[in-house]
Order: sequence, then structure tokens, then C-alpha cells
Amino acid sequence: MHKIVFLDRATLAPQIRLRRPAFAHEWIEYDRTQPHEVAARLAGATIAITNKVALGEAVLRDAPGLKLIAVAATGTDCVDKAACRAREIAVSNIRGYAVDTVPEHTFALILALRRNLVAYRDDVLAGAWQRAGQFCFFDHPIHDLRGARLGIVGAGVLGQRVAELGRAFGMVPLFAAHKGKSGLGSLYTPWEEMLATSDIITLHCPLTPHTQGLLALPEFRAMQRRPLIINTARGGLVDEAGLVTALDEGLVSGAGFDVAAGGEPPPADSPLMRAAHRPNVIVTPHVAWASEQAQQALADQLIANIEAFVGGVRVNEV
Repeated sequence: MHKIVFLDRATLAPQIRLRRPAFAHEWIEYDRTQPHEVAARLAGATIAITNKVALGEAVLRDAPGLKLIAVAATGTDCVDKAACRAREIAVSNIRGYAVDTVPEHTFALILALRRNLVAYRDDVLAGAWQRAGQFCFFDHPIHDLRGARLGIVGAGVLGQRVAELGRAFGMVPLFAAHKGKSGLGSLYTPWEEMLATSDIITLHCPLTPHTQGLLALPEFRAMQRRPLIINTARGGLVDEAGLVTALDEGLVSGAGFDVAAGGEPPPADSPLMRAAHRPNVIVTPHVAWASEQAQQALADQLIANIEAFVGGVRVNEV
């Protein structure tokens, strides 16, 4: 009988139904697991479920019965995959569940910032409407989306869906070529041209050594149209200190971030959190993926991956 241990169940909303696998098993779940608790909690486990709890080589060495690590997310940075291969531990992840929720969150940030909704809401709460002396006031610029150039970094499923939504608004999507590379074909706009001509730049690429700090002060200084910067991918893609300088100098017109560099939650004194109080900055707590529909699809796929593995079929193996 399999022993299944979910190390961080609280990374899914409590209303999401997580059905039990259709085979004989013992199920143990913890809302959260601290690093020093991992080894004891995985004692005797054959299947571990983790979203963000790190499973490194030392932990795996102390879990000789482990056969499968089912990651309750797409990203598998929390798992030492080389150590898993050496110990013949399978690793599975979740795929394709966020094709609507992340692009919709992206456009929620874009619309809110292009129309200055946060600034106007703050003004209304501060009594500015009553002081205006007429039916409206114009303290913050409002820009339509139609005709705006939408620079998209990442041409995968999410980037393609963002482009589709952008076209529905009458925008002009540009898929950025890889930084420092050319000859990628007609689908891609050269990196420097994307920086110089985009009204909005949105990130939908993985965090790798090549993409770490993809947007930093040199890139912000090359942005001729003062674009919005939208990041619903990974915090490390953007140099946050450089972003604050770009905001201070007016190199960009605003920022919408759902992720933070250097660990989440970020420290209260991090560059991103210091900028979060500005009316042209919106920071959300890594929830672009988390519509209830998407979370339920993730939970269902998670259990399906485990059932397939126990049934002898490798599904979504990393």
C-alpha cells in the first residue's frame, strides 16, 4: 500500500476538492512544512506531493522508499532532479492548466494600469471627486489598448494566448526574439526593436541562467515609448532595483507584478515592495495562476498523474 504525503496542502485554496487516488493508500497532508520537518514527514513515504517545499539530495537520501515526487505546479525548481534520476525517483508536474487564468490576470494588470484605475480609486477615496466641482476630473492619463504595441517575451502557450487576447483588443503583438540572438524567423521581432517600440512588455518565459535579469537598467534605458512592464512569470527575470530606477526616471510608465525576485513572499523592504505603494505599480501575491477553475484543474491533474504512475504509465514526467 502506498503512503502519500502532501507537504504543503495550503498552497491550494481550501475550497478546491482534492479527491483521493483510486488505489489502496495512506494519505497524510500538512498545510505547511518547514525545511527541518521534511525528512521526518517523508519517513516511509512512497509518493511525495509538493508545490514549493524543497526536496534536495539530502532529503532524498533519507527517503529510500520514495518512488514518485508529484509536483503540484508546473515549475520543478524545488526538486533536485539529478538526485532523483540517480535514485530512480520519478518526477511529474502539472501542465496546461493556466492557459486562461494567467493571460486574464495579465490583462487585468494591463487594463488597470493603462486606465490608471488604482490612482483614480485612491483619489475618489480621498475625496477628490467631491472637490472636483464637476462630474469628472482628469488627474491621470487614460490610454486605450487599440493600436498599442504589445511586446511578448515567451512564445509558448501562455504567450500565444496573451497575443490572442491582445488582438481581440486591437493591439499589435510582437514576440520578442531571444536576447542576443538573431535569425529566429519571421515570428520574432528583434530584441532591441521590441524594447524600443513596445507600449507594453509582458513576460511569459521560464527563469533560466540565460533569462536571469533579462530586464535591467540597460534594457529600461532602451525603451523609447515608456512602456508598462508586466511580469506574471518569474521574479528573477527583472532586476527590481533597476525597475525602481526606471520608474523614478520615467523610463517606464508603470509596472504590474505577480511575482518577486529572491523568494516569496518578498521582504517588506525589497525594491518591489517599496515601489508597490506607487499609484502606477500593482503587485499581486503570485495569484495569476489561481482562478478557482485553474486550481481545480490542477488538483484533478495532480491525482491523475499519481494514479497513472501507480498504474504503470508515466504521465507528465519531467
